[in-house]
Amino acid sequence: MGDNNNHNDDKSIEIWKMKNLIKSLEAAKGNGTSMISLIMPPRDQLSRVTKMLSDEYGTASNIKSRVNRLSVLGAITCAKQRLKLYNKVPPNGLVLYTGTIVNEEGKEKKVTIDFEPFRPINNTLYLCDNKFHTKALDELLESHDKFGFIVMDGNGTLFGTLSGHTSDVLHKFTVDLPKKHGRGGQSALRFERLCMEKRHNYLRKTAELARELYIDTSTNQPNVSGLILAGSADFKTKLSHSDMFDPRLAAKVVNVVEVQHGGESGFSEAIKKSYELLASVKFAQEKGLIGKYFNEVNQGTGKYVVGVEDTLNALESGAVETLIVWENLDIYRYVLKKSVTGESVIKHLKKVEEVDSDFDVEEKMLLLEWLANEYIGDLVVRWSL
Repeated sequence: MGDNNNHNDDKSIEIWKMKNLIKSLEAAKGNGTSMISLIMPPRDQLSRVTKMLSDEYGTASNIKSRVNRLSVLGAITCAKQRLKLYNKVPPNGLVLYTGTIVNEEGKEKKVTIDFEPFRPINNTLYLCDNKFHTKALDELLESHDKFGFIVMDGNGTLFGTLSGHTSDVLHKFTVDLPKKHGRGGQSALRFERLCMEKRHNYLRKTAELARELYIDTSTNQPNVSGLILAGSADFKTKLSHSDMFDPRLAAKVVNVVEVQHGGESGFSEAIKKSYELLASVKFAQEKGLIGKYFNEVNQGTGKYVVGVEDTLNALESGAVETLIVWENLDIYRYVLKKSVTGESVIKHLKKVEEVDSDFDVEEKMLLLEWLANEYIGDLVVRWSL
């Protein structure tokens, strides 16, 4: 994971948090069919879901088993109450899990989890079962880095974006450039000068629109993870080397591809030819991050730390620019209190068995989860246990 101020790294933290949440939801088990999984996509209506839950309540009232009937009715009631906390479905949708689960000690406890996903969720789900259903959350884990496409074929330019499997055309324009052979009566020099002028204007207009479409005005930085230049002539190459092309965008060019057509057809062809490369961009970014770290180590600059305690000390003193953490780190952060004196200490351990018997455990949390909350920002999730 990278710089705390980097939007892409914030997103990778949210993805890790979602993976962690899915893992805990999948591990939860119940005795009966009293575990509700509810997903509402953006622009869904709370009134629709509330009515649906009321209908389900009426149906569940006929369950013969008293214990199962009461637990199902309790879960539905809890879901309805939790929905009252919202005036409308949040912009990214709403996810709700509620029900009675059996913990590791075999005891029953009620759990309610509700949150707005960090990106829009397009699924609709309602299930009442003996487990939570999380498959619909998998789409949140897919890489949704946005890539820009500029398709030039001499007849015009198309600007588009690709995010996940969704492509959008942002803008397109046509141009009427002179053909290579001039009409009779025109001098060769005059015709060549006219050609050069119109081609120069075509490149300039493309470069200007690229800056408008792919540079965020609030941050003055590119709003795409990478740019792909495509076309059937040499315009794409000329654009990439042109002084008119914004250097911030030139630095984002990850591929230049030859396509047979312009417009939407060329856009589709460019996407197909770039899929494999785009999938490797994230890997390349991570490789570059690790490479930067080892450069500091090899040069002996002292601008690096390794290990839990030294890293945490550097974080607390504000000396860390980039934090790299293995996503499967199995170290927990324990807040301990000494039984006799009441003295509190913090330890970072793998197992509770490593805690000194003189101490009582007050808090236990995955260190990575604590880091994500403390230094990156919290995913809005409410737990009622």
